[in-house]
Amino acid sequence: VDLVESGGGLVQAGESLRLACTSSESIFSLNAMGWYRQAPGKQREFVARFTAARVTNYADSVRGRFTISRDNAKNTAYLQMNSLKPEDTATYYCNAIRSSVLQGRREFWGQGTQVTVSS
Repeated sequence: VDLVESGGGLVQAGESLRLACTSSESIFSLNAMGWYRQAPGKQREFVARFTAARVTNYADSVRGRFTISRDNAKNTAYLQMNSLKPEDTATYYCNAIRSSVLQGRREFWGQGTQVTVSS
């Protein structure tokens, strides 16, 4: 599965951005799809995801500000980021998981898109 992200950029604190992640295969073939981020000098951390059961999860640091959604027809996941803070500055990575009896659990990553929030 190839994942291609877009939508990063430079914004001021309080502004919004929307990231998009398009999968090369149907979203319905994935068990979960979501976003992680990594700031300089820090470990990659979970941001948000949705599962095949349509459950959504958010990190405490973004809950209430970020919203993950999906467009099944476009095989695309979105991350709407509102009220951005300087601490949201990071490279954001799209992530997808597929589990099957034959291949087991496989994890896929996008190339990353930079989000920079100035104060």
